Amino acid sequence: MRRLFMTLLLVACAVPLRGQTATPPLQVPYTQFRLANGLTVILHQDKSVPIVTVNVWYHVGSANEKPGRTGFAHLFEHLMFEGSKNVKEGVFDTLLESAGGNNNGSTTNDRTNYFEDLPSNALELALYLESDRMAYLLDTMTPQRVDGQRDVVKNERRQSYENQPYGMASIEIDRMLWPQNHPYNWPTIGYMEDLTAASHSDVVEFFKKYYVPNNASLVVAGDIDIPRTKALVERWFNEIPRGADVEPIAPPSAILTEVKKKTLTDRVALERLYLAWLTPRMYAPGDASLDMVSSVLSGGKNSRLYKRLVYDTQIAQDVSAFQQSGAIGSEFQIIATARRGHTAAELQKVIDEELEKLRREPPEPREVQRAINQIEASFYRRMERVSNKADSLNGYYFAGGGPDYFAEDLARYTSLSPSDVQAAAIRWLPADRRVEVIVLPEAKK
Repeated sequence: MRRLFMTLLLVACAVPLRGQTATPPLQVPYTQFRLANGLTVILHQDKSVPIVTVNVWYHVGSANEKPGRTGFAHLFEHLMFEGSKNVKEGVFDTLLESAGGNNNGSTTNDRTNYFEDLPSNALELALYLESDRMAYLLDTMTPQRVDGQRDVVKNERRQSYENQPYGMASIEIDRMLWPQNHPYNWPTIGYMEDLTAASHSDVVEFFKKYYVPNNASLVVAGDIDIPRTKALVERWFNEIPRGADVEPIAPPSAILTEVKKKTLTDRVALERLYLAWLTPRMYAPGDASLDMVSSVLSGGKNSRLYKRLVYDTQIAQDVSAFQQSGAIGSEFQIIATARRGHTAAELQKVIDEELEKLRREPPEPREVQRAINQIEASFYRRMERVSNKADSLNGYYFAGGGPDYFAEDLARYTSLSPSDVQAAAIRWLPADRRVEVIVLPEAKK
């Protein structure tokens, strides 16, 4: 998962001037409680603007699926907008739009998220809508409705993968990186044959197991009154029955012991190179350091790979490096597209030279400081909206650090030194244990 950096304020490290007071520690106040049915609720008051966000995380993603039954988590993201017992099909969006609100959802390997942004005087509407589909979605989920949304998801997969330039590369990379029975081995959107084979009873079983209050967390943030909001949450969610406890994922070990190579062809004009490594899970030691490595390599026009590949030699159309963090494991990728007349092999030679240089000696202090500045700026930008802050509270709770983990998260980066960045490159990005995928134009097959 590409990380969205989260914070509210920059933690000041300088000694205050005479007559000034020190900047207080970064804190995002919240109230947390749990209903009798197991639903965790987190409330945060922010009266800067008269809006509110209702943000629900179901602690289920594609990693909870089974081989042969992939794509269920993402399929449910669609089914959850198709109506429930007291909200007819199409009315969910109509009611929110009439109140001046909007809504959406997303699915990853690790969780499924639904949220509504709306004026604070319409808070109860969002709570009603979310509670109704948590409690009564199965009342209206007919085989015909499952079939309809299954076709929508299959078409989305065609648009995002089969018919997307270079679209199948990411699926192939995950197959090569993760063992066959590892839950990150298959794509979040699922395989076509699994979506085709999914029955109505399979979908009902999945909902009953994972879409229960004790496997969810609810954040309400914005212009709210805490006691009133707590009472509203209890009113709309208290009577939803608790489900069976969900067993934790026990993934097999994922280890690369060699270089795995593959060449694909696609209806594209330019060659593209993908390099990928297995790396530590989100928030584990090394995770933040690899974010810094990605910034040194490709974070802006002055970064090492961009400057050399795109600006100086002009053999690449684009280049990016990123740490894609997940709850049970992560992967680091470098992706570069060759310019017309150049090859992926040329790009790989330069990239390997730059990686070896980073392994031999730490980056310059100015490079690390630039990366820290970029990360701090990302924290600022993300926290300008209460909806982002609500999602961060939910994400931090899900990860186990507590909802108010903002200061600790930022400190993971500000405490890093050039030698830490070098050590991460040595430890996690070896030249002899990685995945190498090249995509060639079909004409070169």
